[in-house]
Amino acid sequence: MVANHTNNRLVAYRGRFAPSPTGPLHFGSLVSALASYLDAKKYQGEWIVRLEDVDGTRCKAQYAEQILATLHSYELVSDSPVRIQSQHTNDYENFLHTLRSQGVLFPCNCTRQSLADYQGQHPHQCNSTIEQPHSWRLQTSSHHYRCQDAVQGTLSFCHALAENSPVLKRKDGYFSYQLAVVVDDHLQGITHLVRGADLIDTTAQQLHLYALFGWTAPYLCHIPLIVDRDGNKISKQNHAKAIQNGHLPTLIRALHYLHIRFDKTPDSIKSALTFAVQQWSPESLKGTLTIPLEEQDQHLL
Repeated sequence: MVANHTNNRLVAYRGRFAPSPTGPLHFGSLVSALASYLDAKKYQGEWIVRLEDVDGTRCKAQYAEQILATLHSYELVSDSPVRIQSQHTNDYENFLHTLRSQGVLFPCNCTRQSLADYQGQHPHQCNSTIEQPHSWRLQTSSHHYRCQDAVQGTLSFCHALAENSPVLKRKDGYFSYQLAVVVDDHLQGITHLVRGADLIDTTAQQLHLYALFGWTAPYLCHIPLIVDRDGNKISKQNHAKAIQNGHLPTLIRALHYLHIRFDKTPDSIKSALTFAVQQWSPESLKGTLTIPLEEQDQHLL
């Protein structure tokens, strides 16, 4: 079965930026936040912020506060109250129950060691029991999905669902990103997703969840990743530095990677954002997965 997800920019636009508070905001995250913000404002839409702290083992309240303060310092302010995932676990539990009632989940007692031969993937339904500590996994599927991406063009997922059964709820009781992000985007009425190209690999599983719930998937746009000279993305895992709050030169450099060029240096963050909204065009990034960080910006790592 092949499902096509063609999206319409004419629907009322609601976009979002959803960082995980596992560290302060870094340059790569600022670029992603700006792309989602510019796209929303270009189409007279709403832009909201969500804190994806569903993983209680890695997320910290202090980082959540820092991220929100940094966004505010760049005048990137949510148009709705910030949703905090850890306050909505009942939502995820209810929708997990919906999937269980459909018979598309199975309990799993497997350990990382037992899955080592599969490089951490889980390509088959195991013979596990709920009488022991267990996660809940989504069954593999033969469904194929295809969608149009404003930057990447046609994305086709032919075998992505047949090779792995992703965890939706972990043994320790925490819900997975995959389930939480789909539930949250639906409940918050998100119509357009502008996010990093590193999340393309998760797209098939999310489209499948949308289909299982009978929901319409958002319009997708995956922007290129900013990478260092070794090709590694700028990320918390790679120890990217926190950016300075409210720093106009940093904002201008971040917009540079989104192909926003200024004829003259703006005199404020507000004027820079106003100009950038007018100039924003995701098509200018078309077909690109990564953008190397320029030499003059290596200090941002």
